[in-house]
Amino acid sequence: MTMRRQWAIVGSLLVVLAAGLFVASRMMKQQLFPVSVGSQAPDFRAKVLGENRYKTLADYKGQVVLLNIWATWCTPCQAEIPSLQRLYQAYGDKGLKLVAVSIDDYVSEDSIRAFAKNFGVTFEVLHDSTHSIEQLYQATGYPETFVIGREGTIRRKWIGPDDWSSQGNRALVAQLLGIETPRVASGESAGR
Repeated sequence: MTMRRQWAIVGSLLVVLAAGLFVASRMMKQQLFPVSVGSQAPDFRAKVLGENRYKTLADYKGQVVLLNIWATWCTPCQAEIPSLQRLYQAYGDKGLKLVAVSIDDYVSEDSIRAFAKNFGVTFEVLHDSTHSIEQLYQATGYPETFVIGREGTIRRKWIGPDDWSSQGNRALVAQLLGIETPRVASGESAGR
């Protein structure tokens, strides 16, 4: 066997090996690159309700973002909305961007907007009927929430409903915003 033929075989093996690694990394992406606390938040794309435009995570660059993935039919999501609203009322004017992305696929945008209005929601509600945000963030249920720091790193990931107006959650948001934590008003939760 000539030297040229040997190098051709080695080159072919390297190409096959590289292709196999590429395919394996694509198939095992969630295991190799999990979306978790400390990882970079994936960029998403979701529709602005009632408009023909989209927003992405890049639109919130340099800001503290609480990203909530939810649906109108989700009972735990409905239970969580009031605490999200209280958190937004406490920190929205201090810089918190609370973005709730509905993954409803059989409900109109008008219905989603009416649903949010019925709950007194004043934070931003977007829509992703393609469910791509679920895949990007490897969501396993609803609601699922990600607190993202100014640098784009996931600082907290929570699966299921939570009391976002609790003292612990307020302290986290205040720390990320670089402000002092306000005291919890009487009648509000002081847990966590």
